[in-house]
Amino acid sequence: MKWLMQGVVARVALAAALTTGMAAQAQAQERIAKPNDPETQTAVADYNAGNLTAALAEFRKAAERGSRLAQFNYAMMLLNGEGTATNVDEGKKWLRKAADANMSHAQYVYGKMYDDGEFVGRDPVEAHRWFLKAAQQGHVQAELALANQFLDGRGTDRDNKQAFVWYKKAAEGGDMTAQYVTGSFYERGGDGVDKNLNVARAYYAAAAAQGDPAARLKYQQLSAQLRDHKEVKPQ
Repeated sequence: MKWLMQGVVARVALAAALTTGMAAQAQAQERIAKPNDPETQTAVADYNAGNLTAALAEFRKAAERGSRLAQFNYAMMLLNGEGTATNVDEGKKWLRKAADANMSHAQYVYGKMYDDGEFVGRDPVEAHRWFLKAAQQGHVQAELALANQFLDGRGTDRDNKQAFVWYKKAAEGGDMTAQYVTGSFYERGGDGVDKNLNVARAYYAAAAAQGDPAARLKYQQLSAQLRDHKEVKPQ
């Protein structure tokens, strides 16, 4: 999977897979401060131009000076075997450095490895710890991952109330899946959520606008239900 952070204000596209066994991820974006060191900027340019050997060396130098963007990108190149032979141990080391430097996307990716058991033994508790760190910084994919863990009781106690909190945060961040699930919470009510079909319909509409056919159907059903209820309401 190419998880490399590209661009001056870096944007991450998670495409294909880190390994054959890891499912493709939806696009994730994390805005970070513009790199001040020319070496990181040059490395990004070389990577985009396909000069992978040069980019690898430049990312390493910048990573050793403490650039978390360079640390993350260097880690991804090592894990993907881009510009060099795959080096999982070294890649994990630099990814951990970026995560420890409080880079939310590195924290999410590190947690994802433990959640999926890629390059490390599967450890949902450790995954939960890193997802929480990233989610607390507003990382939308981490918010969704955390919500799923609370809903399933994976890596933490099952807690539908906490699941709703994080689904709603991810929904507000624009995640289509979270918008659908948040709509379903409002549709049925319970778990500390007041039933509200109008609010549910709004979340389904948001997911439908992003192309979710199931959300479009739910929006249509609730619209008809609310319309019928209004028509039969006593005057």
